Amino acid sequence: MKRLLAALALLLLLVLGGLWFGPRFVDWEPWRARLAELASAQLGRTVTLDGPVELELLPQPVVRAGGVAVGEPGEEYSFTARLLRVRLGLAALLGGRLSPREIALVGADVTLPWPPGPLLALRPPDWITQLDANLEDGRVRLGDAVLEGVSARLTSGGPAQALEMTGAFTWNSRATRFTASLGRPGWDGIATFEVALVLPEILGNARGVLIPGTGFEGTVEASGPDLSALLPSPPGAFRAAGRLNASAELIAADELAIEIAGNPARGAVALRLLPAPRLDIALVASRLDLDGWVGALRAGGTRPWPISIDLSAEAGQFRGMTLRRLRGAAFLEEGRLTLSDISLLLPGETQLDLAGATAGQRLEIGARFAGPDIRASLAALGLPVEELDPTLLRRGEGRLRLVLEDAQAAMPEFTANFGDIQLSGAGVLRHGPRPALGLGLSIDTLDLARWLPQGFDPQRAGRALGNVDLNLRLAAERVLLGEAVVQRAALDGALEGGRLTLRRLSGRLAELDVAASGVLAMAPQMRLQDLTLEATGPSARGLAGLLPGAWPDGTALADLPFALRLSGGGTMEALALRGSAEMGELRLEANGTLDVAQRRGSMGLTLRHPGAPRLLSEAFGLDAGAWLGEGSFSLIAQLAAGPQGLSAESFELVAAALRARGALALARGAGRPRLTGQITAESLPLPFPGWRSADPLGLQTLLGLDAELTLQAARMTIGGATAEDLAATLRLSEGRLRLEDLRGRLAGGQLEATLTAQAEPGLAPRLALSGRLAEATLGAPLFGLPLDLTAARGTIGFALEATGYAPVALMASLDGRLQLDLRDGVLAGFDLAAAAQASAAPDAVAAEAAVRAALLSGATAFDRLEAEVVLNGGRLRLASARMAAEGGGTATFTGEIDLPRATLDLLLLARPAMPEAPDLGLRLTGPAEAPRKLPETSAWARWRAERG
Repeated sequence: MKRLLAALALLLLLVLGGLWFGPRFVDWEPWRARLAELASAQLGRTVTLDGPVELELLPQPVVRAGGVAVGEPGEEYSFTARLLRVRLGLAALLGGRLSPREIALVGADVTLPWPPGPLLALRPPDWITQLDANLEDGRVRLGDAVLEGVSARLTSGGPAQALEMTGAFTWNSRATRFTASLGRPGWDGIATFEVALVLPEILGNARGVLIPGTGFEGTVEASGPDLSALLPSPPGAFRAAGRLNASAELIAADELAIEIAGNPARGAVALRLLPAPRLDIALVASRLDLDGWVGALRAGGTRPWPISIDLSAEAGQFRGMTLRRLRGAAFLEEGRLTLSDISLLLPGETQLDLAGATAGQRLEIGARFAGPDIRASLAALGLPVEELDPTLLRRGEGRLRLVLEDAQAAMPEFTANFGDIQLSGAGVLRHGPRPALGLGLSIDTLDLARWLPQGFDPQRAGRALGNVDLNLRLAAERVLLGEAVVQRAALDGALEGGRLTLRRLSGRLAELDVAASGVLAMAPQMRLQDLTLEATGPSARGLAGLLPGAWPDGTALADLPFALRLSGGGTMEALALRGSAEMGELRLEANGTLDVAQRRGSMGLTLRHPGAPRLLSEAFGLDAGAWLGEGSFSLIAQLAAGPQGLSAESFELVAAALRARGALALARGAGRPRLTGQITAESLPLPFPGWRSADPLGLQTLLGLDAELTLQAARMTIGGATAEDLAATLRLSEGRLRLEDLRGRLAGGQLEATLTAQAEPGLAPRLALSGRLAEATLGAPLFGLPLDLTAARGTIGFALEATGYAPVALMASLDGRLQLDLRDGVLAGFDLAAAAQASAAPDAVAAEAAVRAALLSGATAFDRLEAEVVLNGGRLRLASARMAAEGGGTATFTGEIDLPRATLDLLLLARPAMPEAPDLGLRLTGPAEAPRKLPETSAWARWRAERG
């Protein structure tokens, strides 16, 4: 039994081996024709087999034939395949018959016409009757599109059954599954068609009918997780459904209801096949993601056919900004993007129109804009306009041209009008690790108070630019800064890597040509380098009008040629400056240091002029030659300034005959500024305008300053009087000036006095002088009048008050008292001794004539003169006056002197030689310069006549 089983097993192995290896040694060439007939019958097309034929019986009968050609050469839809595989029935094969169970084409290479030919090409070919075939690892070429790894099953139950297709392929490295059903045309020639595609990025299907002479009409639905994988669009899930029409010339989907990233839209897509392929997309949406669309179009690259996109949206988001009423078209062909008819509404209702095109990686755009509130639009773009004047950049319009490249973004052309402001220029932004921005701008009028209301802060400007370097060239016909106007201004500067470089700033300011340059390094420590400032012009009158105060406006000094030069550098805590200025013959030289952070500094100053009187005449209109003398002017001072005030630590002043030195400090208090210090003068000539001058003394200026000064003068001259060794303390507070402890020597005597001046708003200044001049000696006529004191020594006490702005007003309001105690003096104008001697002559007539002559001329020497004078409203009244003349004669004086009018009414009574005789009188009336002298001798003459 075991042997039988072993024999059967061996026999079975031999049979199986024969079935496995036997067919390999059999020549199957005679089967080639039968196999081709079988394939032709199965496929419904002529099949030619040129390759080897092989048969495998195990594990199932399979015949393989190479060199497959389906259809006659040149026939429509003919193709080749690498291998034809037919699975046969084993029983039929053992009986000598070929009964196919499955037929498959492996490695088919199918080329379909593109664009499709006649419209009927979209209908099932007539040769397809009953079909059941597989395609494996095939390739289908459709124009430039190549479908790789095509595996599909094609079945058709008969001439009346639809052609069913299912399978998969790879397109553009995308694995794709599909199903399709192509129905048989009815009596009207219309056939149904349905296809479904499944890709990683899209799930779509189309269903409809094929109409002879027209093409396909039906509907289409598509959805997917990312539309950007198919079209130049922003990434995001999408869904679309609408009508689909296809012909040999055009495949169009319209009335599409679309949803992109959750945003609803309407649109249409058309693939034009003739005369050249082109894809047209139209999209209407309520809201669009413009950042995504712009990025997608710029990165669109090269597409197999041109693409045009027409977008329309009520609103769109672009870099965080909402745009409205967006319209525009884009055309992408061979990597070139063309933008046309783009219009949108920016925030602030600014209308913006764009058009442009790319050339490689270069995008050129031309734009126009107009709107009622450009300021709001610029703010929405992220520009810092909130610090500008609120009236700036409102209504405006303009145009510009942009060139965008990988390495830079350029604006070669820009012109705009903003109200009354005209602006033009160009700019470029170069990309890199540290971007660089270059701007060239021209503006007709630049009002800095409106553009920089908070001033220019270089550190804040650096923070605003971030890591961007700035090169700026600015030209302006007029630059306004307050009342200052700069004509033809030009700025060339840069802000790079923490360095602010002012290559040149120039213009014409107040008839002066001004130029400046310098470098400001902001890190690690703020430092100014190579600062230069120059200003030159034919006069400084325009510059004087910009300075605070009324000086030197209207003076001859302001009409002289002017030149200013300033240079320096250093850290902001120790900025070293050197400068000089010239105004005519006046020259200023200064150098010092400045602490910008603490707002303090020190400076050495030298001011010189060859003629001091000429300088006072040019600067103040003063005729100083009479009292100042001739000589040069120089001022050398060491100044220090800070938030608390200004101080001259030392100064030396020489102005012709004037010589002074000292130290002064001007402090800025909570109220008025306060001046303190000491002044020592070697020679101090002072002007005396004259008592009849109507020019104001300027005492109202006392209201603006407080002061406490120690004054010393070795020699002071005023109005022809000279005082020596003067010392006083000057105190000024709230408009009240007090010159205390005034001591000195005047006319050989000792002077002690106090002077006060009070100035109140709205009231005339009030002056008061009190004091005493002791043991003074007079050696020359005092007033230079016909009646004058020509010599005397003694003491004078005084207490005077007056009110007024000018000397003439002070004279008219003079009140007070004078006390005179004089000795050993001479009064010119009459001779009391001669009159007394003549009164004793024996001849009465001759005596009277001699008395009258003595009273009308001559001089009287006196031993003592005592007088008390009262002044009231400028009128001087002799309250009591008595004189003891040489030789024992006496006289009294009564009457008044009107000082403002310079008139007098005086009566002199003198005792004659005879004690019992009446007094001799002399009345003086009229102008003080030429009074009328009326001797009053009638009483004495009657007495003499009565005595015989």
